Amino acid sequence: MKIGDLNFPLKGKYVAMLAPSFVVDFSYPQIIFQLKELGFDKVVELTFGAKMINRDYHEKLKNSKGLIISSVCPGIVETIQDKFPKYKKNLISVDSPMVAMARICKKTYLKHKIVFISPCHFKKTEAKQSKIIDYVLDYQELKKIFSDRKISEKKYTKKKILFDKFYNDYTKIYPLSGGLSKTANIDNVLKCNETKIADGIADVIKFLNKPDKKIKFLDVTFCKGGCIGGPCVNSKLSIPLRKKKVLDYMKKSLSEDIPDTKKGLIEKAKGISFKSNLY
Repeated sequence: MKIGDLNFPLKGKYVAMLAPSFVVDFSYPQIIFQLKELGFDKVVELTFGAKMINRDYHEKLKNSKGLIISSVCPGIVETIQDKFPKYKKNLISVDSPMVAMARICKKTYLKHKIVFISPCHFKKTEAKQSKIIDYVLDYQELKKIFSDRKISEKKYTKKKILFDKFYNDYTKIYPLSGGLSKTANIDNVLKCNETKIADGIADVIKFLNKPDKKIKFLDVTFCKGGCIGGPCVNSKLSIPLRKKKVLDYMKKSLSEDIPDTKKGLIEKAKGISFKSNLY
C-alpha cells in the first residue's frame, strides 16, 4: 500500500477511486484528465458507494433500540477498538464508502486493479484489512507524483471529461462533518435529539467517556471538519473554506449533463452485500 508499489505511467488496467474531498486539493474536472495521463483506465468517485451504504444505515437505525456508532471513519474504528473496546458492539457492521465502492468496482471492472486516493492515512490500514483494494495513494503522494511526472492541470484542454460511472450528487457532501446524517434520511427514523454529530477525536472521546443516553446514533469522524480536515490534505485553507469548495462542487455537478449510462443506478450494486467483516 505504499507509493513505491506503483510505477507510473501505469501498465495494465487500473481504476482510480476518488474520495469526494478531492476538490479541497485538486481541480475538477482536471483531476480526471491528470489521472488518465498517469495511466488509469477508469476514474470513479466514492459517492455511489456512499449512497448504497446509506440505505443500510437507514434500515439498521430504523430497527435499532440501542446506540449505533458510524463506522465510515477508520480512525474512529481504530480508536474504539484500541481504547474503548466496550463500544465495539455499537459500531455499525456496514462497509465504509471506500470498501463499498471497491465491491461495486470489482463487479463492474472485473480485470482492473483498484487504487483508492485518500485524504487520510487510516485508509491504508483499512484497505489492507479489506483485501479488496489493491493500493492506496494519499493526496500528498498524488500531488508529488503529478509534480514528478510534470502532469499539470493546466495541460487539460478538453471541453468535457467525466467520471467513468457512478455519479451521485447529494452524497458529494459526505466528507463534511455530519454528511452521513444529512444524506441517509436519518430524520425519518430518529428524532432530532437522538443523533449526535461529532468531528475531531477529542470531542468523540469526550462523548464516549460520558455518553448521553438519549443518543441513538453517533455520526463521528476522527478529524475536525470531517474528511476535509484529513491529515494528508495539502490545502492550507480554513475548514469553512474547504467546506465551501465541497458545496460549490456539488452545485456544479447538479448542472452537468451526464449520460444515463454513466449514472449510478441501484441495479449496478444488485447482489452485493455491504455488511462489514472488519470488526
